[in-house]
Amino acid sequence: MDRDTAVARVESVLDAVEGERLPVPVREVWVYGDVALGKDPLERLDVYVTKDLLLDGDPAPELDAEYGVAGIGRTVDAEWAREHPEWIRANDSGHVAPEKCLAAHLLPDGEPVHLEVCNSGFERNVTQRAAGARERERYEELLDPRAVCLYADGRRSEDALAKLRDGALAFPTLPEALTMLDFDPDEANAAAAALRAYEAEQDGATVRGDVV
Repeated sequence: MDRDTAVARVESVLDAVEGERLPVPVREVWVYGDVALGKDPLERLDVYVTKDLLLDGDPAPELDAEYGVAGIGRTVDAEWAREHPEWIRANDSGHVAPEKCLAAHLLPDGEPVHLEVCNSGFERNVTQRAAGARERERYEELLDPRAVCLYADGRRSEDALAKLRDGALAFPTLPEALTMLDFDPDEANAAAAALRAYEAEQDGATVRGDVV
């Protein structure tokens, strides 16, 4: 993906978060990895959104029955489901999956974009994922900590977006960034190589839901 296309895709995500009804409320939008580093072209565009739970949703059993899923109105917004039945997505057990619904709404099929969806903010999740990845030696589960927040508290950061567009953000190498999370240098190098190898295997639009 060339950089201009990637930044345009990020802006379309921000426009949707600010102005459209989504399956779940979104509190933060971050981008991380290649796009934050100013690379052109990018191997993948990585987007992170912090979602909120539905606090006032009512079950919609008639929609569950119509679309053959469970959880509309409790897990995703019922009005959104009525407006966008083509974007309703469920997990293997048939329960509506908010992260998959968000990905269907926000991302075109086929583009090399990865969407991370979590109930916790990016910085906290970076720390949590690093601890889990080290404990299990599953470094592909890491989140690249080099990131920029573009939307929070109901407002888009035009300054951060301008710097992203210009490739004007400065970050360390990935191994150096991992040492700031208490990785020793050898482990940081091994973890960075494993994460890059995993990312190189991904294809098209992908999504991961996480709970912290």
